[in-house]
Amino acid sequence: MGQYRFTIASSPHIHSGESVQRIMFSVAGALLLPTIAGIYFYGIKALILVVTTTLAAVITEAIFQKLRGKPITVWDGSAVVTGILLALNLPPGLPLWMAVVGAAVAISLGKQIYGGLGTNPFNPALIGRVFLMITFPVQMTTWINPVDGTTGATPLALLKMQGVSTDYMSLFLGNVGGSMGETSALMIILGGLYLLYKGYIDWTIPAGYLGTVAVLSLLLGKDPIFQLLSGGLMLGAFFMATDMVTTPITRLGRIIFGIGAGIFTVIIRFYGGYPEGVSFSILLMNAFTPVINRYTVPKIYGEVKAR
Repeated sequence: MGQYRFTIASSPHIHSGESVQRIMFSVAGALLLPTIAGIYFYGIKALILVVTTTLAAVITEAIFQKLRGKPITVWDGSAVVTGILLALNLPPGLPLWMAVVGAAVAISLGKQIYGGLGTNPFNPALIGRVFLMITFPVQMTTWINPVDGTTGATPLALLKMQGVSTDYMSLFLGNVGGSMGETSALMIILGGLYLLYKGYIDWTIPAGYLGTVAVLSLLLGKDPIFQLLSGGLMLGAFFMATDMVTTPITRLGRIIFGIGAGIFTVIIRFYGGYPEGVSFSILLMNAFTPVINRYTVPKIYGEVKAR
């Protein structure tokens, strides 16, 4: 018996070898695909925007952790992911000082105010985007046409206001006006497939989200392919609705989350005042995540129901 030791420790007892830093920088690497597409279509201003929001997010996180007397953990990459995601949700021509404000709000009010990584109930990048949308509505809806550099409406806005539909190939490749996250559905899908391959995200949320939007669009007499390829739906489905912290932990819960986000997106797009509804739909479902977790707890193996 002397050669045995009884060790008591909290879970997990089997470690996969992954770390927060490795996961976050893998996500950042996947986000580089749509980022490169945005830089290709919009030029140097898009690159400067990404660098600005990323630096602002990292610096804000370091400042808040310092003020709170906590270890500075900016090297875990979570602030980098937030900065890149925020940039992908912004117009490429947005004034840089507004982008800095958005990044500061994303980290401070979307993350650090709740205690930091792992405790925030809402997606920080979306908090920053919605704050900017409410505070600076004109600048946040001034879009650049990548073809000639002039300002214009996004494909969703054109369809809602003028009934003009953009061709599928332009939407798929990204040669359309909008945020950098609306540029190339192809690059977003490739990045999402990489995360699925690595096991960092679960297929149930993107499938439930995109499938719900497609089915409801078809039932309501809309073009489902156009709805899937336009706006920030692809970016939201693969990179924001799948956030490990703010989405349900159970398989059934994630299915409900994806379907709910899809329903809210369709309602906002077809019946609301905004042509786009991805940001609001994901934030709304983030609010429901604790309730979903509570009522989708799986049955314990061997458990017998009380009579």
